[in-house]
Amino acid sequence: MKAISYSRYGGPEVLGLGELPEPKVGPDSVLVKVRAAAVNPVDWKCREGYLDGALDAVFPVVPGWDVSGVVVRPGVAVTEFGVGDEVIGYVREDFLSRGTLAEYVAAPVRTLARKPRNLTFEEAAGLPLAGLTAYQVLVGRLEVKRGETILVHAAAGGVGSLAVQLGRHLGARVIGTASESNHDFVRSLGGEPVTYGEGLAERVRGLAPEGVDAAFDTIGGETTKVSANLLAPEGRLISVADPEVVDYGGRYHFVRPDAGDLLHLTELAEQGAISVHVDRTYPLEQAAEAHRHSQEGRTRGKLVVTVAWDQPPSGLL
Repeated sequence: MKAISYSRYGGPEVLGLGELPEPKVGPDSVLVKVRAAAVNPVDWKCREGYLDGALDAVFPVVPGWDVSGVVVRPGVAVTEFGVGDEVIGYVREDFLSRGTLAEYVAAPVRTLARKPRNLTFEEAAGLPLAGLTAYQVLVGRLEVKRGETILVHAAAGGVGSLAVQLGRHLGARVIGTASESNHDFVRSLGGEPVTYGEGLAERVRGLAPEGVDAAFDTIGGETTKVSANLLAPEGRLISVADPEVVDYGGRYHFVRPDAGDLLHLTELAEQGAISVHVDRTYPLEQAAEAHRHSQEGRTRGKLVVTVAWDQPPSGLL
């Protein structure tokens, strides 16, 4: 099969398109024909070796954890999905090797849910990692309640844009940080935009003088500290970018695959409660350019790589 891979850590230049063996399908996995795969900031961080202390790399590594596609072969123990089912997945294992920037991926069923019927494959590919991150933080960790005021950082980005929509669905007032060029986009999601950068704390206090009930930090560093100082009494802080958030009384969260949570996101998308904005798409051979764009940190919504389907895998037909 055709796949993007890298055999050493480094910049986007280490990514190459080539031929790799089709994945073997374990008993509890399905072979998915990839139609689209989103690119996330964690992908280039893995590629550059920043997660080497937590995840072993089995080279060559095919990057990518997000996928939308079609089941073409179920494992022998799988009853959840059959041939032809359209699925989405956050296909993360505890090591780096078998990613989604390829024609096929063997995905454990615990990482999958059915694809939202009202989303394109490109839109659906942008839902798993970002959507699960927003859902697990707002619902599972912050336990956002109706009537609360929450602060979401990078509100125009992949995670942030879904967090704004989910917060509004939960009945919260959402203040979202974004560049001025993205303010209208944040408003269209139901958020109240504020410009990040110097003076952010004063701008947020102008909207929430008593402080915010919960803050969702997706940036880290100084943003984590500012967020802690903007909390109301008993306010809660979660960061997905800075483990040192614990120094400010907050908690760190790393998104996990969860089929139940992912199915709930599918249902929310079908209800129209959340949508995925695709900023730009790239063919598979331009995946390195997608990584470069992601690393610039100026994405509105999601970056998605599309994969053509020329022939079925060997032995399928």
